Amino acid sequence: MRKKPYRIALLFNANKVYDRDIISGIGEYIHASNASWDVYIEDDFVIAKDVISHWSGDGIIADFDDLELAKTLLRKDMPIVGIGSSYHDERMYPEIPYVATDNDSVVELAYKHLKDKGITQFAFYGLPDVESKLWSYEREQAFKRLMKKYGHDHWVYRGLRSSSKTWEYSMHRLSDWVKQLPKGTGIIAVTDARARHLLQVCDNSDIIVPDDLAIIGVDNERVARHLTRVSLSSVEHSCRKMGFNACKMLHKKLEGGEIKNSRIVVPATRIFERQSSSYQAIQDPSVIKSLHYIRTHIKDGIKVYHVLDELRLSRSNLEMRFKNELGHTIHHEIHNTRLNMACSILSSTEIPISDVFSMCGYPSLQYMYSVFSKNMGMTPKEYRKAKLSNEAL
Repeated sequence: MRKKPYRIALLFNANKVYDRDIISGIGEYIHASNASWDVYIEDDFVIAKDVISHWSGDGIIADFDDLELAKTLLRKDMPIVGIGSSYHDERMYPEIPYVATDNDSVVELAYKHLKDKGITQFAFYGLPDVESKLWSYEREQAFKRLMKKYGHDHWVYRGLRSSSKTWEYSMHRLSDWVKQLPKGTGIIAVTDARARHLLQVCDNSDIIVPDDLAIIGVDNERVARHLTRVSLSSVEHSCRKMGFNACKMLHKKLEGGEIKNSRIVVPATRIFERQSSSYQAIQDPSVIKSLHYIRTHIKDGIKVYHVLDELRLSRSNLEMRFKNELGHTIHHEIHNTRLNMACSILSSTEIPISDVFSMCGYPSLQYMYSVFSKNMGMTPKEYRKAKLSNEAL
């Protein structure tokens, strides 16, 4: 006789990549273990509060960053596994099986990434309502501990809550803060959403990213990554691993097994470096302006003479400055910028390759194929396939 399947409820608001990837990890465990589970999740991937009172299934995996939800679930007599923030204070953890994203590792990865670029002063852009979003408070405190440990000059700004009514005012206040930061500051934003605020403010205030300010977010949000002109570097959580471990813990509990480690803290392991943090310690203002012009006009098919016209300098003068600061020519910088942009689009979007060449300023599709063959040892199609295969691992 076939064993009756376990009935499991997943309580997540999957409007964020964080929750969606956790759910993916749960699915990966179910397939890998061949477990017989009937999974309940709302059709529109939101938490329905009435599910908690009416659910009479066998177990629940839930988002414990929702503090109201967590408080209610802890009163329920049922196998439950929570997923949420890590805490510096051990007393903050719930007394149930729990899988946490390691906030300390998230912030430290971002910090080390910026520090390796030569940055020595840092800022943190967080959230104002930390009482209801303790994970934001934990990341802010992790940042402060790092700054104290290494003795860096640093600044913290929580900003204002963003809504359609307060958007313009909050962006003006953020702009005021950003303008006070010294050039060469690296900013760690608590999420990619907050990092996008920074990129938009910098763009509207003629602050050059990453030369004046380098920015890195958290989440590696795939849906909204192209909403700004400057591509955003970001720390990626190990969310699938978190979901997989949570599902494994619940399965063991349902089978009557003993969970030796009822708390698992999963560190972040990967940074996706993009334009917003590609900082180089460059002193020459003409080179900084040239790099900004190249990055923002690369899709227009610019050549060296366009850069010279913009800077109003002779070629020999500007070439000498490039050699002194970067060790290569203006043409080489244009070539690298165009190739890097093509690689980024191919690896992070599904835009047809036949459209990519013009987006990057290549004169023809055939020419882009020739560049990839010479520099990457493969065609653009092969490059996209290889990157997608690596990301799936």
